[in-house]
Amino acid sequence: MGGLRRSGRTVTSAERDAWRCTGPVWGTDGPGLGWYHPGAGERTSRIRYGQPLAFVVEGGRRCTGVWRGGHRTPCPEAAAVPVRSRSAQCADCARLDRSRSVAADTRADDPQPYAVYLASFGPALLKVGITAAARGSVRLLEQGAVTFTWLGRGPLMGARRAEELLGAALGVKDRIPSAEKRSVRAALPPVGERFSELASLHARVAELPGWPESLERAPFEPVDHERLFGLDRLAARVSAGHMADVTALGDGVAVSGELLGAAGPDLHLGTEDGVLVLDGRLAAGWVLRAAKPGRPTTAPVRVLAARPAAGTGVQGGLF
Repeated sequence: MGGLRRSGRTVTSAERDAWRCTGPVWGTDGPGLGWYHPGAGERTSRIRYGQPLAFVVEGGRRCTGVWRGGHRTPCPEAAAVPVRSRSAQCADCARLDRSRSVAADTRADDPQPYAVYLASFGPALLKVGITAAARGSVRLLEQGAVTFTWLGRGPLMGARRAEELLGAALGVKDRIPSAEKRSVRAALPPVGERFSELASLHARVAELPGWPESLERAPFEPVDHERLFGLDRLAARVSAGHMADVTALGDGVAVSGELLGAAGPDLHLGTEDGVLVLDGRLAAGWVLRAAKPGRPTTAPVRVLAARPAAGTGVQGGLF
């Protein structure tokens, strides 16, 4: 089979003419997986809880290029990407992506409004962040925020100053590591306690001096994603077994289980041993072929440690 040689490796014609996974996709109607084909463009396949999810990886992992303004620019080198990386971009494409990101503070002249939010991922796991107002709650779904509320809305630089204010005055983080999020999802406190913790912080923010005048404050209106994420199914399955996560994918590797739910990039699969957590970002850049449900998982995994939560018992991780 003929092929082109890029980044020191041969890319076969079959690899070039195949749908590649671009990773997890969230909408207000639930999770899905994104796909890209060089000739057919983009598509999304919705994934349903309670259904089997089984696939086999084929070929090598390739850079997914740059997604900007609703359009994907393919990587010109079809560069290989490390199998354990949560990013499916090569260094050059990642650099281009960051050059116009909100996090890089390179969009001070962006005219669209931005929203500031408080998000909770579990007991004492609170963060502040910003998102384009037009995206609504999608950014919170992508991060796996269990509960959130809006703080304000206005221009980007005002939103950024508010984010910095909460960090400096109240010590609110702007980032929560994925491992910490996973460690608590299987044993969350009741929704009333989650709302109470968030309400307390929201009230403290309202009393802070120095709030940017350009930002319109938002009232406390908490939103909870426990059901949308299927976390009740996760908790039930973890109580009957252990929790482990996939550490890498590779050519010929299989992953299989019952889809219990999803939170952020993580897919939670029920297996005979308990719950398997797959960070969907590991699937980006691969060609995935459907497999027979029940096929044994051959991907390398590691057992996840649970983090005790005050008043809630032991908490676990996800698929």
